[in-house]
Amino acid sequence: MYNSLRGIITEKNIDSLCILCGGIEYIVEVPGMDLGRLPNIGEEGRVFTWLYHKEDQMKLYGFAEEAGRHTFLELLKVEGIGPRAALKIMGGISRDDLEKALETDDLSRLEAVPGLGKKTAQKMLLALKGKLVRSASEAETPYKELLDALAGMGYERRAAADALAAAEKELPPGTGEAEKEKLLFRQAIVRLSESG
Repeated sequence: MYNSLRGIITEKNIDSLCILCGGIEYIVEVPGMDLGRLPNIGEEGRVFTWLYHKEDQMKLYGFAEEAGRHTFLELLKVEGIGPRAALKIMGGISRDDLEKALETDDLSRLEAVPGLGKKTAQKMLLALKGKLVRSASEAETPYKELLDALAGMGYERRAAADALAAAEKELPPGTGEAEKEKLLFRQAIVRLSESG
């Protein structure tokens, strides 16, 4: 419903902030690590958001970057992790460390995160391995929609980003924008199928 809020940061707490947008002040739950990356009180900032809505409550969760929101939403897919737990996990481990722990099956690193027990850490390894990792090509790709589509088809994001980057290098010169996306998508699928 809300993609982001842009306004003046009016208050910062341990795990939340207030942001004034067009005369309305929102309270947004934010991971502790993101608070330091957002502007200071009195400055304008942008917070990427996700709205949690149940019969008896509504809460806004916010993140300094879109990638942080992606991590949060992936954590919610793990059985036993709700919004509050996901926020706590993100406050106890950086995105880079989380990616590394998942890729290297580092269960002890995950268990060291406050509030994360062995059982939930194991579920995270099973559910999220390969889903949070960003390669250099993913970070730089201008084809986010193609990357999201490939990830939605079940391909790992890192492999999909690498396939798109490789396919882009082989595009014929002078390819139009519309044709470029179709070619990239097809070539990426071919590469991913061959490597899989």
